[in-house]
Amino acid sequence: MHIPRRRRTVALGLAPLLIVGLASCGLLSDSGSGDSGKADNAADSDPIVGRDKDSAAPGGSSTAPASTAPPAGPGDEITVAFAGDVHFFERTLPRLNAGAEGALGPIGKTLAGADLAMVNLESAITERGTPENKTYHFRAPKKALTELGDVGIDVVSMANNHAVDYGKVGLDDSVEAVRNPPIGVVGLGKDAAQAYRPFIKEVKGVKVAFVGASQVQDITNQLYKATATKPGIASALQTDRLVQAVRDAKKQADVVVVYMHWGIEGDKCPSGDQKSVARKLSDAGAAAILGTHAHVMQGAGWLGDTYVGYGYGNFLWYGTSPYPNSNDTGVATLTIKDGKVVGEKFTPASIDNRGVPMPVTGAEAERIQDRRETLRPCTGLTAAPK
Repeated sequence: MHIPRRRRTVALGLAPLLIVGLASCGLLSDSGSGDSGKADNAADSDPIVGRDKDSAAPGGSSTAPASTAPPAGPGDEITVAFAGDVHFFERTLPRLNAGAEGALGPIGKTLAGADLAMVNLESAITERGTPENKTYHFRAPKKALTELGDVGIDVVSMANNHAVDYGKVGLDDSVEAVRNPPIGVVGLGKDAAQAYRPFIKEVKGVKVAFVGASQVQDITNQLYKATATKPGIASALQTDRLVQAVRDAKKQADVVVVYMHWGIEGDKCPSGDQKSVARKLSDAGAAAILGTHAHVMQGAGWLGDTYVGYGYGNFLWYGTSPYPNSNDTGVATLTIKDGKVVGEKFTPASIDNRGVPMPVTGAEAERIQDRRETLRPCTGLTAAPK
């Protein structure tokens, strides 16, 4: 199913990111139930470029006739929507052939209705490989990227503790899948330069850069963090490297969004490590910092003028998690003007017995909204920008 966008977007080129020193910052191991670019014939300085929603070909601008409306500028208001962890495994595998309803079900329209949309792809992109020595393993065929694009997702983060669940062979397949992807992919690459490289897209004259990284201390971050010569994920344990990636992205875009994989599974409050990194990313110029991994929602609000959504929980999910309220989920749509997040609208949803996040109304919607508000106090965030 293809859900058309309300506004056209254009993928951009960018200069190479600088590489700097490392500083560590830790969290939890992979233990919870149900957890938890560009083609090589181009220069390494090229961005990871996704498919324009109005174009049949990867990358580039739309082939539709140009609009006669006056050109927009960076001061224009745009919307960017975010949701949590997605994968196509066991009960959610049939979502790759969901037909008219689309892979994400009805709530996909909420994501597609924004100018840009992003989720975390909690999976290796492979149909081969040997499972790593861990409890849970997720993988999906390359078709997953196309299906997500067809329901309005512009970019996914693959910086998480399931991106290399099927070892070196699975990692090689994932790297191959993101060489020229149908949508933007951040947080994983053939080397560190690619893994930390932002995906930049322009909408209404506003350049938005997306960066992804994982702060989870597990086998993936231990064995498969990207280096100058090895493929893998972008590690947030290398805090200085991530901060520099944000600074460099800020030089090339009006808005920088960082999608983090972090937090303690089942914990509704952010850890000290989450708060520490959020502050550093905010100081580096991030307009919005989003996160997943805890399997439950965590609080959201503003850190000064930076929007922080510490945890969006499960979204398209293969099973149940052993934590209260783990089926509570939703979509956060941020309004951005003059490079800053000036507002947020949260669309509540509940994961059904197919693993699909279904929009809710009435008393159930009010319950999720009210509960979400109770999560803010332990974050130290404010309800509005300062």
